[in-house]
Amino acid sequence: MTGFSNAIRFILNGEAISLTDVKPETTLLDWLRLERGLRGSKEGCAEGDCGACTVLVGRLMGDEIIYDSVTACIRFVGSLHGTHVVTIEHLRGENGNLHPVQQAMVDHHGSQCGFCTPGFVMSLYGLWMRDPDPTQGAIEKALQGNLCRCTGYAPIIRAGKAMSTYGLPQGDPLWAERMALKAQIKAITDGSRVEMGEGAERIIVPATLDDFAAVYEANPEATIVAGSTDVGLWVTKFMRPIGPVIFIGHLQELRAIAENASEVRFYAGVSYSQAMAVLIENFPAMAELWERIAGEQIRNMGTIGGNIANGSPIGDTPPPFIALGAKLHLRRGNHRREIKLEDYFIAYGKQDRQPGEFVESVTIPLLPAGEQFAVYKISKRREEDISALCGAFRVFVNDAGMVSMVRIAFGGMAATPKRARAVEAALLGKPWTQATIDAAVAAFGDDFQPISDMRASADYRLLSAQNLLKRFFLETTGQGQRLRRQVA
Repeated sequence: MTGFSNAIRFILNGEAISLTDVKPETTLLDWLRLERGLRGSKEGCAEGDCGACTVLVGRLMGDEIIYDSVTACIRFVGSLHGTHVVTIEHLRGENGNLHPVQQAMVDHHGSQCGFCTPGFVMSLYGLWMRDPDPTQGAIEKALQGNLCRCTGYAPIIRAGKAMSTYGLPQGDPLWAERMALKAQIKAITDGSRVEMGEGAERIIVPATLDDFAAVYEANPEATIVAGSTDVGLWVTKFMRPIGPVIFIGHLQELRAIAENASEVRFYAGVSYSQAMAVLIENFPAMAELWERIAGEQIRNMGTIGGNIANGSPIGDTPPPFIALGAKLHLRRGNHRREIKLEDYFIAYGKQDRQPGEFVESVTIPLLPAGEQFAVYKISKRREEDISALCGAFRVFVNDAGMVSMVRIAFGGMAATPKRARAVEAALLGKPWTQATIDAAVAAFGDDFQPISDMRASADYRLLSAQNLLKRFFLETTGQGQRLRRQVA
C-alpha cells in the first residue's frame, strides 16, 4: 500500500527543504532567485540553451549520489523530490578559500563580464567531481551547454585543465558530507506518493512505476514531465499552463537499461547521458549524433522516452531508431502492448497513444552481421542546435553486390518522422553502385514534401536528403574515407 505525503522535500545546499504549496509551473531558477535570494544562477535564455543558470542536482542511484549539471530555468521545483540541489553559493574551499574550480577560473582569467561565470563554474565543478583531471575533449563536452560572449572560451578551457592542481574532490566539503546526505535522501524517498494542490494546480509524484501507471490511468488529462526539456519551454516561452502534472523523472524503474545478445531496451526515463555509453557500444555510428544532441545539461535532463512520446517531427532519436527497426512498448494501467516505432507517429501532433497510456520503453534490435548503418544530423550550428533534418540509413549488400535490405528514415522532412519508402523501393534488388544511387535520389520527391521554415528551406532539405544518400553510399564503399583524406 502506497503511503501519501503532501510535501516536496529535497536538500538545498546544506538545508532540508519541505514545500507544501508549489505551483506546477514554478521553475527552480525562479524559486532560487525570487524565494530564496540565491541570485548566483542567472537567467540568460529561459530555454536551457545558454547555461547561465546551471546548478547540480544529485539523486541517489543505488548507494551513490550521482550529480548532474542541469539548467534551472526549465527544471521544475515539483521534480526535485528526493534530490540534493547544489548552487554556486554552496561552493567553498578549505579554510575559507575559494573552491579549486573558482580559483582556477580566477588565475586563468576565465571571466570577463561575469554573467555566465557561475554557470561555467558549476559545469566544471560537476566534471571535476567525476573526473578531476579531464582531457580537453571532456572539458569541451562538459561546456557544450554554456555560452559566453566575452572570453572566447580558451581561458575557461585552461581553467578546466588546471583545476585539479588546486585540489582534488576528496578534499571538497561536499565529498565529506556525502554519508549524511545519503541518509537524508533515503529518509525523503520513503516510498510515499506526493500529492498537493487541486485541479490545474495539482502535482503528483508517484512512488513507483506501478503507482504512476495507476495514477495516469485515473488522470489521463495530466501532463507527464520527465526531463522537462520540452515542457519547460511550454512554460517559459509560451506561458502555457501545464497542470495537473505527474513528475516521473525520479522513478528508478524507468531509468533501467536491459541488454542481451539480440537487442537493447531503454526504459523511457533513461537520459541521453545515461544511454550514451551503451548506445555507442552497440551502435558506434550513433556517436557523432549523440554528442551533438543539445548540451551536457540538456542531455542530463532529456529522456529517450520523452523524445519519442512528444512526437516531434524533428526529434533526433526516432529516425535512427526507426531505421534500426525499433519496437515501442506502451502501457495503460496493467495493460501493455507493443508496436513498431514507425507506426507510433500518425500525423503532426497525433500519435498512437490512448488516454492514460504512456511510453514505457523502446527496444532496438542489434545490427546483423554485414549490415551497414549511419545517421547524419544537419543543423545551422554544429553543437547544441535543433536539427533542420536528420537522416538514418541502413543497408545490406549481398555477396553479389545487390541491395537485399534497405531502410531509410528521416526527421524534419515531413509532419512526422517517416521512412523513405519510395527511395527504398528504388534501391532494393539493385546493384549498390553510383548509377543506382543517382537514379534513386529522384524518389525523395515522392516520399517527402518538406516545408520551409527558420531552420531551412524546403529545397535545401530535399537536396540535403539526396546528398546524404550519396554520402552514405560513398562511405559504405570506402570512397568517403578517401574524400575526407583529400580535403584534410
